[in-house]
Amino acid sequence: MPAVEVNGIELFYEEQGEGPPLVFLHGAAGNHVSWWQQVPHFRDRYRCISIDHRGFGRSLDPTGEGGSRFVDDLEALLLHLKIEEPAILVAQSMGGRTALGFAVRHHERTRAVVMADTWGFFEWPELHQRATELREAQQAADGEAAQGPLEQRALGRAFQEAHPDKRFLYEQIAGLNPPRDLTRMTDGAPTQAEVAALKLPFLFLVGSEDALTPPELLQQVCDTIEGAEYVEFPGLGHSVYFEDPDGFNSAVDDFLARRTS
Repeated sequence: MPAVEVNGIELFYEEQGEGPPLVFLHGAAGNHVSWWQQVPHFRDRYRCISIDHRGFGRSLDPTGEGGSRFVDDLEALLLHLKIEEPAILVAQSMGGRTALGFAVRHHERTRAVVMADTWGFFEWPELHQRATELREAQQAADGEAAQGPLEQRALGRAFQEAHPDKRFLYEQIAGLNPPRDLTRMTDGAPTQAEVAALKLPFLFLVGSEDALTPPELLQQVCDTIEGAEYVEFPGLGHSVYFEDPDGFNSAVDDFLARRTS
């Protein structure tokens, strides 16, 4: 299995297909396996690259730097793979930190960004405050259910009831991750001004029942980026890519066909 030594760790990655580079960046309940419903769909037209962020899957984090090095790691991987043309970044939840940070740092190396159930968690104090308010309100409404593990809260309730087999699979994928420290996720995050200055094609996707990154937050960030697009999926939770892969893939296909051709 391919791994590359970067920034003091061995970063695991997989690549399939040929064409423009399409990089998949998973969330905190996932790893490179999470994209099992996306990579087969896109690999006939794109060079699909899926990674395990440091501290996830097969990428260990012996230095304990965690999310503070996510952008550095992606930067080094693309250099190792000799990818010189701008890459398309598809990010889920936590992966939005990586995608947004890379886009701000390397505007010229980024072709387009898909932000799925994530607003990137950058430095915007008012939005962080609003996120806290929404989270506390949701926790009060959900009671004990709000204290469950992330891999359970990351799927819509209706989906979990209708698809217990896929809920089990989601939990199993999350279980492949080693114990990890998520406390340094905001280190070096972009500022609101840096994000608002981006002139790249952006697509924000979110489930209407996403309690972890509510649609209101994504819509507000979308409105700050010129030309950014927003799609909301009725009845879905925090993992649109997993809950409705056909709808997710179709939305990404349509976006890329219009904005990157």
